This record gives sequence, C-alpha cells and structure tokens, in this order.
Amino acid sequence: MRRFWRKSGLVIAGASIQGFGMGIFLFPHAIPSGGAGGLAVLLNHFFYVNIGLALWVVNFSMLLLAIRFLGNRATVWTMLSMTVTSFAIYIFQETLFVPENNVWIDLGMGSIFLGIGVGILLRQSVSNGGVGVIALIISNSRNILPGKPLLIINGFIFILTAAIIEWEIIIQALISQAISTMMVDIICKMNIYQPSFMVWRKK
Repeated sequence: MRRFWRKSGLVIAGASIQGFGMGIFLFPHAIPSGGAGGLAVLLNHFFYVNIGLALWVVNFSMLLLAIRFLGNRATVWTMLSMTVTSFAIYIFQETLFVPENNVWIDLGMGSIFLGIGVGILLRQSVSNGGVGVIALIISNSRNILPGKPLLIINGFIFILTAAIIEWEIIIQALISQAISTMMVDIICKMNIYQPSFMVWRKK
C-alpha cells in the first residue's frame, strides 16, 4: 500500500506540474505542448473534427498502444496522468490570474514546468499521454533516455502541422520542445534514491 500511495503522489505531482506549465504559460499563447495537439489540429483541418474530440481520439489511440506494449498497469497510470493534467489545466486557468507577459518569457517558463512534470512521470515509467506513450515504448525497448525520441517525434509532427497549417507557430513549438525535453532528461538522469519496489516491470 505504501508503494502505491508513493507512486500515486509522484504521478499526481508530475501531472499537476505539467498542467501548470501548459495552462498558465503555453496555452494562453496557443503554443502546442506536444505532438498530440499537432495531430489533433491536423484531424480538425482535414476532417473538420472538433479539436477537443480530435485530441481525445489521439490520446485514446495512444492508450491502445500502451495496453499492447506497456501492459495494463502502465495504461491505468497513463489514464491517471492524463486526467490529472486536464483537471490541473482547468483549475489553474480558472483560479489563477496571471497578467499577460512576454510570449518568450512564458515560452521558457512553461517549457521548464512542462519538462519537469513530464520527467517526473517518465521517471515512474508513466506516460504523460499522447505521443509520450511512443517515446516511453522506445525508451523501455532500447534502454535510452526518453527525451530524445520524444523530441524527434514531436518535432516531426510540428513540422508537418506547420507545413500544412501555418509556419509561424513552428519556431515557438520547437523551442518549447527543446527546452522541455532537456528538462525531461535532466530529471530522468538525477541520482535520486528510488526504492526497489518503485522499479517498473511490465504486468
């Protein structure tokens, strides 16, 4: 029971920090926080699907991959992280008043918080949803840090989205991903004591 509550606390903390960075700093400037958002924009553009529904479809598809490659337990934790992140974005946007700031300052701050949150989640072998599932699969299968595959996948999606929709957003999105994935690797490489029961195993 102790290990469950410990991991639950870390997942909730990571998802909340991620939601804070997205909801307070990135989303007010329409800066995409990841590849799932880019894919949702493309679905909306080509098939006129509501962007909220499109985002759900992308995340649900990634959950199917999580079930197949990461196991049921990892999928449940991913669902928890996605739910907490969405709830945190809503709560922070509704309760915190942040005066409009310089877009580049917010870009840097939001990306740092986003990377810290995602890093905490991936350190627990929990995906933050979206294409983070794919990055986690690659990380686990090749025994590498998840930041690099996450950056490559998101970068490709951003370039594709910008080429089809609008190029203006690509610079901010790529800078955000570079900063956040750097933070992901920093968090994942930190030499923090972790009890043996926290080591992830496929169930």
